[in-house]
Amino acid sequence: MFLAHFGAAMAARQVAPRPSLGTLILAAQWDDVIWPIFLLLGFEHVVIAPGVTAAVPLDFVSYPFSHSLAADVIWAALFAAVYAWRTGDRRGAGWLAALVLSHWVIDALSHRPDVPVWPGGPVVGAGLWDHFAATVVIELVALVAGAWIYSRATIARDRLGSVSFWAMVIVLAALYLASVLGPPPPGVTALALTSLIGGLVLLAWAYWIDRHRAPRAAL
Repeated sequence: MFLAHFGAAMAARQVAPRPSLGTLILAAQWDDVIWPIFLLLGFEHVVIAPGVTAAVPLDFVSYPFSHSLAADVIWAALFAAVYAWRTGDRRGAGWLAALVLSHWVIDALSHRPDVPVWPGGPVVGAGLWDHFAATVVIELVALVAGAWIYSRATIARDRLGSVSFWAMVIVLAALYLASVLGPPPPGVTALALTSLIGGLVLLAWAYWIDRHRAPRAAL
């Protein structure tokens, strides 16, 4: 999944008012932030295989360090510990850990059986990606629902706070539709670099957005 991770991060602002939107997205997307780095280093492997699922042309051969449940438990603990140490916000740290773990749950529902429980262990996957229309509808609904919850939990400090947020929602939806309706990536290196650079740009955008919005309760 792609949009569902962003939707979960946006919705979490309702229960975790202190972490920035950028930090919430970083937690929810942590697996996909480190995955392209591991691909480029040769630690994990993916094959571009059009038709392997109806929605995503990728055969995830091996990604135990970024996407296994056991690895995510460790990543979640580290993420929460660093955030709590820097901010003292234990409540926010708990929700950030939950967002890191939510990535595995969402992937387990969407992937075919290739999501590892632990490195070298069993793999799971409910196979939502085998159903193209259902995948697209669920992704878009998850994004819209998360964006609506975030917009209700926060309030714009200025016009930029409103325009920039909804612009990002539209861009996310457009990027997703382009990826599922367009041609497959030209190669694994291009896929990794595009994922890494695009992810960093979206994170920077999210942090900038949150500078122009505030928790509604605070105002």
